[in-house]
Formats: sequence, structure tokens, C-alpha cells
Amino acid sequence: MSSLIEWLAQTRFSLVIQTHAWIVPAIQSLHIVAIGAAVASVFMIDLRVLGMAGRDQTLRETVDRFGPWLSWSLLVLLVTGVLMVIGEPARELLSFSFWLKMSLVAIGTVIAAAFQIAVRRNEPHWEASVVKRRATQSLAIVTLLIWAGIIVLGRLIAYDHIWGAWSGSQA
Repeated sequence: MSSLIEWLAQTRFSLVIQTHAWIVPAIQSLHIVAIGAAVASVFMIDLRVLGMAGRDQTLRETVDRFGPWLSWSLLVLLVTGVLMVIGEPARELLSFSFWLKMSLVAIGTVIAAAFQIAVRRNEPHWEASVVKRRATQSLAIVTLLIWAGIIVLGRLIAYDHIWGAWSGSQA
């Protein structure tokens, strides 16, 4: 891993990011706005599943409304995340918080994609019975917790030394 980090840190693109003081804050700002859009979208869909918001819309209408926001924000998160890794490879790639966050992002993305596909394929079934099931409501709560964990872990990347031996980053 260290040879990859050293190589990546010396690439032309990484050096541009490292040597212009405004680039990292600009990328981080876009990343934060995108996480806000992604989390808001997930929360609105989950709150609809839980019957706590959007009861004047069908589940399909809610997914159609917030799904594109989620998809586009995940794309922006991917691009800005890659740029942050390129710009600060040691900070990211040696961080336990980063890898745990990426695991949660993968899980959250798979759940969101599977959910959107399932709702679009069989809307009447979802609206009539599945939304009322405890398992579906439990999954909504789990996804809320996953995305809250992503936010916390994203912030903890800067303080990764708190994990002690689990983290490869320096204190």
C-alpha cells in the first residue's frame, strides 16, 4: 500500500491538488453538499416507508422524486471522493475511518439501488403490503443509521488516530 500511496502522491494530478491551497477545500465543499443531497434523499424515502413523511404520495412517487437526487449525488460523491484520494492519498488510504466509511457507502448504495429497482418493478405490491411490514420498516431504520454512520466516519477521517492500532494514519 505504501508504494501505491507514494506513487499516487507524486503524480502530476496529485501535485496540482496538493500545491493549490484552494482545491482541497473546494473539493471537500462539493463533497459535503453532495452528501447532504444523498442523505436528504435517503431520509425522505425512508421516512415515507416509515409513514412519517410524504403520506400524500405513493412510495413510487417518492422514489421517482428523490431517486434521481440520490443517484446524481452519489456520482458527485464518487468523483469528489476520488479527487480527495488522489490529492491526499496517505490521509485517506491509511485511514481505518475511510475504509469503514467506504464499506458503509457500498452497503448503503446497494440497498438504495435494490430498493429503487424493487419499487419500480412492483409498485402495487409495495404500496399495499410491503411498506407496512416490520422488516421493511426495520431496513429503513438501518439505512438511516448507515448514512448517519457515513457522515460520522467521514468526519473522523481527520481524527483517525482515535482508532489506535486499527489505523495506519499518524496521530
